[in-house]
Amino acid sequence: MTLAIIAGRGDLPALVAGATDEVPLICGYEGIALSGLEADLTFRLETLGTLLLDLGTRGVTQVCFAGGLDRPALDPSKLDAETLPLVPMFMQALQAGDDGALRVVVDLFEKTGFTVLGAHEVAPELLAKGGVYSAEWPDAQMREDAEVAATHILEMSPEDKGQACVVARGKVKAMEDARGTDAMLADLSGVTDGILFKGPKENQTRKVDLPTVGPETLEAAHRAGLRGVVVDAGDVLVLSPEKCAVLADEYKLVFWARTGE
Repeated sequence: MTLAIIAGRGDLPALVAGATDEVPLICGYEGIALSGLEADLTFRLETLGTLLLDLGTRGVTQVCFAGGLDRPALDPSKLDAETLPLVPMFMQALQAGDDGALRVVVDLFEKTGFTVLGAHEVAPELLAKGGVYSAEWPDAQMREDAEVAATHILEMSPEDKGQACVVARGKVKAMEDARGTDAMLADLSGVTDGILFKGPKENQTRKVDLPTVGPETLEAAHRAGLRGVVVDAGDVLVLSPEKCAVLADEYKLVFWARTGE
């Protein structure tokens, strides 16, 4: 066993695990319920140093982060001896934005000697393939809105916040924050003819936290009254694409992975 999956919420960890030839070691964060998997090891921020040692002892050489994790708070009373020297790095990560924090974590694993693989490197079939998944096709307004949305995500990249926004008739109506896409859509009101757009921030690390959509995304977009879900082909993970296409058709949504922009 050479690959360990640092697993969080959602279906992505199980999909990544299922794409491997060799059964990976599953590492679950304490208190996070996994979907379709059982954790071989559990850890928390205060025991991360011990986890790193344990992975090395077990012969792990590659690590893949998959699934959602909330940014943890550091509880000094729960620090173990192996993790105590890492506290300055933790504090740097906790004060950084989302991508900045993830870069610190990736750097820690790589300095310890592990190769960090992106979920798309383990399961390349999950990357959005260019084209329209749904029976409904994007019209001129939706294509314009997608361009506005993509530009907005890039312009907001220095603030290191979300990877998703809602645009309607050329205007940005909502921007994802640390609470995630579902919370943004749940708070949405009074928006008609809008789209949900997801794409990576400028210079975002691809090793961790690539934007992801799945069946729940289509359902949330439908509940919010949107016209479609648009992603950047090759830069977004699509979970259960066949089910996503079925839901898009059921809800009469456009589901489009745009290319060439």
